Amino acid sequence: MKTKKNRWLIALSAVGIHISIGSVYAWSNFTAPLKEMFGWSDSQVAMTFSIAILFLGLSAAFLGHFVEKYGPRKAGLLAAIFFGVGITGSGLAVALESRPLLYFFYGALGGIGLGVGYIAPVSTLIKWFPDRRGLATGLAIMGFGFAAAISSPIMNMLIEAVGVANTFYILGLSYFVIMLLSSLYLEKPEEGWLPEGYQDKINSGKAKPNMDLSQLMANEAVKTKRFWYLWLMLFINITCGIAILAVAKPLAMESIGIDMAQAAALVGAIGIFNGLGRIGWASFSDIIGRPATYTTFFILQMVIFFVLPDVSTKWLFIGLLIVVYTCYGGGFSSIPAYIGDLFGTKQLGAIHGYILTAWAAAGLVGPLFAAWIKDTTGSYSGSLTFFSGLFVAAFIISLLIRLDINKLKKNQIQNQTELQNKVG
Repeated sequence: MKTKKNRWLIALSAVGIHISIGSVYAWSNFTAPLKEMFGWSDSQVAMTFSIAILFLGLSAAFLGHFVEKYGPRKAGLLAAIFFGVGITGSGLAVALESRPLLYFFYGALGGIGLGVGYIAPVSTLIKWFPDRRGLATGLAIMGFGFAAAISSPIMNMLIEAVGVANTFYILGLSYFVIMLLSSLYLEKPEEGWLPEGYQDKINSGKAKPNMDLSQLMANEAVKTKRFWYLWLMLFINITCGIAILAVAKPLAMESIGIDMAQAAALVGAIGIFNGLGRIGWASFSDIIGRPATYTTFFILQMVIFFVLPDVSTKWLFIGLLIVVYTCYGGGFSSIPAYIGDLFGTKQLGAIHGYILTAWAAAGLVGPLFAAWIKDTTGSYSGSLTFFSGLFVAAFIISLLIRLDINKLKKNQIQNQTELQNKVG
């Protein structure tokens, strides 16, 4: 007899994986020690992180089919192996004073673990939470957002106590164990499974069943307009968000006149809202719907990015940055549920993997463009104004996708009517 799984423990397992791989966002803790030890430049150290994000996007795209074919447990174990070996091997690279080895272990192998680990639990969670799709994916992806805040002090403590190489060894083994144990509990629900009492709520009209607009394979999904609408919306949200994350400290110093230490503390504090936005917006999307959620993201940010360069009031500036941080995190956490709504859950992991190539592209474009504008004009205000314009484009796309959604809904209703007439 099959053992019944607890769906909240499935969610906790997903959080375990995401908290582990999300530690990549705390990479900057290694910047100063590596520069001091080997005389490497900022760009040489930062390249490690860039390679990891690049391989995250590539592995998510290419291994999404692996997740669907072999299930979340095997995908999670694969992620644990790649990420664990990647981080542990980084210690060897440091011990051998080899930057190419660091790029290989942390960047390439760690990045592959990142990509597979990111998408592995998501499609499974959506199947376990048909009544709360946004909440479920928001929980896991919130773990990714909060990971840096959790791992940063641990990394700093370890670096000071045992050195950089030993820190990588300890972290790599720890992440491997956490991801291994988390992966072993992951499992898809049985076909047609519903939470206890959910069917009664549907029958009584207290809950609406998920009416996925289609059930497409990944290679079918990429041929639709709505797939590319989603891709562009995510790309713009991440490009603009990651750019402001990259320059938040100097922007705060430039705009509200605080010193470097205060700016660093400010950015760290409001960074918490990146994680809160992931669970908050994803849960809210269950109430107002995914299309309305994304339209709201873009309306808020087109206004904020336009006015932010002229804001000199400290608390208003901080408040606007907080909203941007929540929208940035919310974009990540709401997209899997949006994919489920539009394409179904048949190959959600693979489709999610394809969509995440927008993250890899945005990670390269956003910070480089913001830096170029700063170098060219001497200020960040030009890039913020340009990003405001990009959000206008994203807002238009968020309306265009609704036309596609409405067309699909009409076809769905028409097909249901025809079926009922045939039965009748």
